Amino acid sequence: MKCLSQMDSLPDAILQYILSYLTSARDVAACNCVSKRWKESTDSVKSVVFHRNSFESIMETDDSDSIVRKMISSSRRLEELVVYSPFTSSGLASWMMHVSSSLRLLELRMDNLASEEVVVEGPLKLDCIGVAKNLEILKLWGVLMMSPPKWDMFPNLRSLEIVGAKMDDSSLSHALRACPNLSNLLLLACEGVKSISIDLPYLEHCKLDFYGQGNTLLVLTSQRLVSLDVQGCSWIRVPETKFLKNLSISSVTGRVYMVDFNNLSSLEALSIRGVQWCWDAICMILQQARDVKHLFMKVEFTGNEALQPFPEIDFVEFFNNHPKLQTFDIHGAMFAALCQKNSLKKLETGFTIPCLEEVVITVRSPLNAEQKMNTLESLVKYARGLKRMVIRILRMKSNHSSADDFCDDICKFRHMNEHLVHIE
Repeated sequence: MKCLSQMDSLPDAILQYILSYLTSARDVAACNCVSKRWKESTDSVKSVVFHRNSFESIMETDDSDSIVRKMISSSRRLEELVVYSPFTSSGLASWMMHVSSSLRLLELRMDNLASEEVVVEGPLKLDCIGVAKNLEILKLWGVLMMSPPKWDMFPNLRSLEIVGAKMDDSSLSHALRACPNLSNLLLLACEGVKSISIDLPYLEHCKLDFYGQGNTLLVLTSQRLVSLDVQGCSWIRVPETKFLKNLSISSVTGRVYMVDFNNLSSLEALSIRGVQWCWDAICMILQQARDVKHLFMKVEFTGNEALQPFPEIDFVEFFNNHPKLQTFDIHGAMFAALCQKNSLKKLETGFTIPCLEEVVITVRSPLNAEQKMNTLESLVKYARGLKRMVIRILRMKSNHSSADDFCDDICKFRHMNEHLVHIE
């Protein structure tokens, strides 16, 4: 009571300033019940969040729609609206009528992936968003986009994030054309995309995760691209990569057949992952990323069709071709390819690995144990600036005593280089 009394003694401007920092819808509703003065002061709230459990005691979604409408319409200038609780398309349309001109950030849990919901509700929820033309950030969860959304243009939209979606190529293309000035694009767990061409001149950060067979074709054009993370594409073409610094490509289910990047001279971090990559694709991206500083490689097999082991990778040639490499994380099959019998034959007195500071190696098999130990020793010997080596030993598939002998050799190697080598 004393606290309330002190608050009531504050000038209106200060009370409004304090209450403007409220975001939770429940907190705003509670303040409305304190007094008429407090209720009038909550009209300064600029951001409201309706959590998933905001209307647990309300059975009808139409009733919760009405409560949301009353609350947001009481705000003089609502700039941010986040709704995780269930709502209808008609409810969303009514909200947009009240706040579309002032809204800068909109985040919605759509929950309309099931086509039955669209039939019941009538107008698509996506179509209702189109009137909020001043949006700068749009985040959508659980989206059904099997027909082009009725969006004219979002000229101020800088960030678009869609998480969990069913969509087709034409609908996604139409949606992206309505957002020509995006600098950040995130499409996560999106199903149904087979071929997509993205042309966004101001795009800087892009993360694409296409769910399904992993055979999507991607063409991406942006002169300002700084970071790119792609999952689920078999063919990737990005002609404008002059400023690209961070690149990650992975494929959990399909094969990566082709990667085409015009210029990776600015690339600092590269990550390639997947069950199977065509060898030409691996060679191409490693050749283009000669100046990379941080490299992560976890690919299990190569081959255009059938799964095949990796061909031999020349140790000296590899590090000569990547002279700026500072951190190197290499797994299983890739490390085995670097440890072939002839890989260390070109070692010369003047050979060095000039910039390497940290290497993480995952070992899965005791095969070619001698060559693997020679490779580990060469890394320590020729990487004069090496500060840390981590060796991760996964469960060996072989029950032969060679697995135990190999582990013993690694332990001895660690003891001899205990200031550098760590075993996990």
